[in-house]
Amino acid sequence: MIRSINSSSNEWLNVQGSEGSGTFYVDPSKVQQGIAGQVRHNGNYFEVNDGMTWRHLYDSYATVNVTKTAEEAFQWVMRRMAWEKEAEQMALNSQAVASALEEYKTIMAIAEERLNLVLTLAKP
Repeated sequence: MIRSINSSSNEWLNVQGSEGSGTFYVDPSKVQQGIAGQVRHNGNYFEVNDGMTWRHLYDSYATVNVTKTAEEAFQWVMRRMAWEKEAEQMALNSQAVASALEEYKTIMAIAEERLNLVLTLAKP
């Protein structure tokens, strides 16, 4: 049983609950009522008492998946990692590729530094 799944935003993760209604969690504050937590089989399915009523224990599961935004981000990262790995491998056998790759890294570092400076200065 999954009690909870947390994410800092709904932008990356979707959780869909199980079949049936009600909760499968027995609130500890209701245990003092005597029979909370008791389990029985009524002939068709199992039930648990939550301190107030009998609740069905459904044969179900939760579904967890990433959002389309997260999937696209992961795919972009995987493509980028493959591109970088290929460039590094090719640079081992080619001085031209090694030189171009080094130049690319230098230019990107300078461009990122400039952009960060401009963004900092442009903030209100």
